[in-house]
Parts: sequence; C-alpha cells; structure tokens
Amino acid sequence: MDTIEMVAQLMVISATTAPKSRGENYVCTQILKGKDIKKLAKKMIEFGIKKAKEDFDRDAKNIAVSDAVVLIGLKDAKPLNLDCGACGYPDCKTLSLQKKKSVDFIGPVCAFRTLDMGIALGSAVKTASMFNIDNRIMYRVGAAARYMKLVDWDLIMGIPLSVSGKNIYFDR
Repeated sequence: MDTIEMVAQLMVISATTAPKSRGENYVCTQILKGKDIKKLAKKMIEFGIKKAKEDFDRDAKNIAVSDAVVLIGLKDAKPLNLDCGACGYPDCKTLSLQKKKSVDFIGPVCAFRTLDMGIALGSAVKTASMFNIDNRIMYRVGAAARYMKLVDWDLIMGIPLSVSGKNIYFDR
C-alpha cells in the first residue's frame, strides 16, 4: 500500500469516527483510485456540459492528476426529531413528508445530519493535512459521482489527494 492510499484510509477512519448527532451514523465513505479517478474526471466534464455548469472542466483536470479521491456523503439520513426548523420546515414530521427532490443531490436533509457530514469532512481533511497531503473539498466531484451512479448516496462531497511541489487545487 502506498502512502496516499494509507492516508485515504485514515481519512475514512476520521470521517467514520467523527462525532454524529445522537451517535447515529448516516455518513458514507469510499476511496477512488486509478481508473475510477479517470472515469470520474471524464464524467465531470460531461456533467458540466450537460447541466451548463461552470468549472466542472477545471476541477476535472485536477481530479485527472490526483492520486486518490475520498468520497464522503449522506444516505437516507433521518431527521433528528428536534423540531428546530433549521431545515426550513416547521418540524421534523413536515421535513420527513417532503418529496425528495434531485438536482445535483437529493434533499431536503435534516440540518443536523448535514452538520454531521460537515464534521466528518473536516475530520478527514484534518487527517490529510496532518500528513501534508494536498487536498480540497469539492462539491463538483460529489455531483459527478452521483451523476455517474458511482454511489447512490443523497449528498456527496469529494476530496482529491495529491503530493507535489505545489498544491494543485489552489491558484488554478
């Protein structure tokens, strides 16, 4: 196993063990490498053209030269039943009754479950940073992964990983 793959696995551990609301885990993870990364980069370009969305091609260039990509997302996340309204609905029952809609992702999602995913993402990139692995959380990676049915999760972000003399994910 190479170093990038080891760090990707440690990132998955960090996302999995990150605190979750009520200790209920709806966070999903997957590591992509090799041919899967090249397929993802191609699909990102296709998705951007099909949906007339900017910068999918730019991000696809980064993905194509990444050593690994960690996907982190949510699947079938149940509301926390706090009736807090943070999701935009007056109570959790109303949120649960909403017809799930798909644009790039499927929602609506309980705000606390989205926070759980955010904490998992932060824990994962912290782990990559501890090993000086260049990374960046990318929405476009998740949208393309969902589009190509790489995963069937509701909400997805991707974290590409690279080791080079300059972080390829910034100053593009």
